[in-house]
Amino acid sequence: MDMKFFKGKAQVKSGWVISLMLLLTMSIAFSSCEEWFEDDDDDGGGGIIPVGRNFADHLDTPWEMVFAPDGKMFVTQRPGAILVIDQHGNKTPWLQLDSVVEEVGESGLFGIELDPAFDQNGYVYFAYTYAVSKSPLRLMNKIVRYKDNAGTPSFDKVLLDSIEGNYLHNAGPLEFGPDSMLYCTVGEIFRPELAQDMSSLNGKILRMTRDGSIPLDNPFPDSYIYSLGHRNPQGLAFQPETNNLWSTEHGPSVEQGCCMDEINLIMPGHNYGWPLIRGDQQQAGLETPVYYSGDTTTWAPAGGFFVTQGDWKGSLIFTGLRGQALYRAVFDENDPSRIVTVERYLHEVFGRLRNVVEGPDGKIYIAVSNQDGRGDPLTSDDRIVIMTQEEILRYKSD
Repeated sequence: MDMKFFKGKAQVKSGWVISLMLLLTMSIAFSSCEEWFEDDDDDGGGGIIPVGRNFADHLDTPWEMVFAPDGKMFVTQRPGAILVIDQHGNKTPWLQLDSVVEEVGESGLFGIELDPAFDQNGYVYFAYTYAVSKSPLRLMNKIVRYKDNAGTPSFDKVLLDSIEGNYLHNAGPLEFGPDSMLYCTVGEIFRPELAQDMSSLNGKILRMTRDGSIPLDNPFPDSYIYSLGHRNPQGLAFQPETNNLWSTEHGPSVEQGCCMDEINLIMPGHNYGWPLIRGDQQQAGLETPVYYSGDTTTWAPAGGFFVTQGDWKGSLIFTGLRGQALYRAVFDENDPSRIVTVERYLHEVFGRLRNVVEGPDGKIYIAVSNQDGRGDPLTSDDRIVIMTQEEILRYKSD
């Protein structure tokens, strides 16, 4: 509220008039911004509907979230910290790597995943950028495994190291598949030619065993490469019905036009075309995306998951950074490899959205990323917000 409105008038008005004007002004202010109304509780009947509920706030660029079997959430923050958040939203620092992680532009601490047998072995996997040299600055990415010992982390091993890094398009999410193999995306570090270079791991989706070795059945002998021709893939999710792997990927921004963000069905050994084709272009031996954002719309898609319950069961939900929205990909009931449409929700309600997961309670947890240098943060940002499918439906837009 701007107190300059009252300057001068406060000298001639009586106290009760000033109080009345303050109340009226506050009422107008709240009624004009209900989409940004922040409240950790449900609507108490006052007529203002809060948008979700803050699960955790005052975070710094949360990147990926994963739930442990006991319901606790592990969260990576790009500057180099991993938190554990319990069911009540209480935050506990788990690992601090600020002195090791190099956050330059989009680099930093990225994806996190728990071992399929986490209850037995406590293994936690994550990826991050570090500096090989400071002057000149040279960046690398690595994937490591730590062990959780009753809440205390200890280093276990490096699974994969010396993946070329840059201030843009580094490593991405981690995801265990139904085959118990670990999958990871790697961007082309803003060097498009690397996406087609089989001697480089950049611009690829990688597949490895839980101890970091190359699976014998990978599509290319003695190579971690599972698929190639990627620009900046930032989401991985396995479709429960088919066990197929899907990825969300950023299209061109300045170097080859605009927009054309992608949703791809990832098949082993296939080439997804960057930088040879983009959007709906076709070329022999290259994969055109199953669905893309078009030539004038940008999603900047990030993390996502397949919904396992409720009315949205079977849909792929993913977040948008520049698009500042939550997206729902709706599949053909008779063909789970075909996307009928992509719906948009929560447009410009929270700002930039980095990731989204389904909780053990069936609710949807959304990571807000306004502290990444490109957003307009509120005092409580960054946050993780909880919403139900029904609540999100109120905020559908064209």
